[in-house]
Amino acid sequence: MNWESLRHRWQKRKKNVVYFTILVFLIALGTTALSTTSSSITVYVSADGRGNFNCDGSNDQVEINKAFAYVAENPQFTTVYLKGPNTYIISDSILIGNDTILAGDSTAVIKLEDKAGWPRNKPLITQMDSSGSQNITIKGFEINGNHDKNEDKKRGEGCYNQIYFSNSSNIQVHSIYMHDGHGDGLKIERSSNIQFYDNRVYKLGHDGLFAIDCLNVEAWKNRITCRTNSGLRIWNSNHVKFHDNIIDSFYHWSAGGSGILIEKTTGVMNDIEVYNNTIHNTYGPGIWLLGYGNSYPREEAENVYIHHNIFYSTGTNPNIDWVGGIVTSGFYNTLVENNVFDGTYHAALVHMYPTNDSTDLSPKDTGYTTIVRNNIIVNMLQRKKDPSGTGYGVINYLPETHSFVLENNCLYNNLAGDYRNASSTSDIHVNPHFANEKNHDYHLKSTGGRWNGKTWVKDTVSSPCIDTGYLDSEYSKEPGNSGSRANIGRYGNTEWASISGNRPGYVVWWNQLFSPEWKTFRLLLKMFFLFCFNMLY
Repeated sequence: MNWESLRHRWQKRKKNVVYFTILVFLIALGTTALSTTSSSITVYVSADGRGNFNCDGSNDQVEINKAFAYVAENPQFTTVYLKGPNTYIISDSILIGNDTILAGDSTAVIKLEDKAGWPRNKPLITQMDSSGSQNITIKGFEINGNHDKNEDKKRGEGCYNQIYFSNSSNIQVHSIYMHDGHGDGLKIERSSNIQFYDNRVYKLGHDGLFAIDCLNVEAWKNRITCRTNSGLRIWNSNHVKFHDNIIDSFYHWSAGGSGILIEKTTGVMNDIEVYNNTIHNTYGPGIWLLGYGNSYPREEAENVYIHHNIFYSTGTNPNIDWVGGIVTSGFYNTLVENNVFDGTYHAALVHMYPTNDSTDLSPKDTGYTTIVRNNIIVNMLQRKKDPSGTGYGVINYLPETHSFVLENNCLYNNLAGDYRNASSTSDIHVNPHFANEKNHDYHLKSTGGRWNGKTWVKDTVSSPCIDTGYLDSEYSKEPGNSGSRANIGRYGNTEWASISGNRPGYVVWWNQLFSPEWKTFRLLLKMFFLFCFNMLY
């Protein structure tokens, strides 16, 4: 190898080192820039003296509001961040401006002071501009309504709502733990594009989410325990999706109403979808649809779609009669499809409205229809108040104005029977063979294949609800070998639907022993035991 070749190699290596050094420098510069950018758009509030604004555990809204005022005056900033672990005691409302994020550590707590004495309709967190706001996100921390140290106020009367907006748009509330309040978690009026998700809501004094005269409302993946009213509630709102929530009630004489309340008096409510929720042990009904007031056109209250939900043990309240899985009146062409109702009080589906209320809740027209299709309804119980005549699968107390259309449902073991003022020619009345009803696993047993949460397994029996859904129901989401027909129940027309026929794959060993493939093994095993028996005797 000559000197010229060595020199050429050395120069090439030097170039590579230089290029690599430049690349590392640029990456470091970019990371620093990103870090600086992220930091530079955030104003920090703390209690340890290291924040941009620092609180002392008393009247902490003063410093927090100074931070928001600073962000409002300096548009290069977007976020006020509450550092934890710390409890910020407030004696007045926190005020948020447009295009702003209020975030915090999960260990940061906003807490109402003891004996606050605020008037009604004064919230803990609200908009800076009372005429309206836009593009606001609240996320990540805890709100403690301090109910027990403010018992001079009654629950459900507009006191100490935790978050309130009106005439606003693009509002997000997520990843908040809100608890022990007198009022709503998020109350919002005359607004649009509202997202409420990944929140933990526990023992509030009214609704978890209450949207009034709103458009484009979505709530999902919330874990809600009601105390006084509903988990999710809309009133005269449209284009709504409630999905993938878990809702129950705190069991107490003062406990809440329905898991979900859909309420209509004025305006249009014809695009509402409720799906993939688990609603259980609610004090009132699982879902309550209530249309009342002046007469309104059919197109203003129709086509609510309730599907792929699980209801169990709903309607535990001993003091009201309007309990059940779904209680409805005043809505047209509601479709209830592919749900499971297990052990609800009164009935799975009820046409009725409260008659002992100071407000007239009766619908004023006729022809209200609820279509009930591909549902499993089992183990209905009598309601606790005035139990006589209850415990059916489906009850219609309003046959002059309301009717059920029942198609391809499975009803089984309902205490009083399957129907009261309702009937069907296509329903089946057999044991649906759930995978594990005691633990609320409502997948259907199948010799062809059942999803157990981790893998596909086979059972020794198949549910009669497989491939027996409504003939025109969609089944394209079911796995291969679907039988070209939807399953009845929660998992019909989903990727987790139990399979008809035989499916290769994992089979639990005790079921394998009885499969045709193990016939030779069973014969040899039998011969072995006979041989042992003869040797012994």
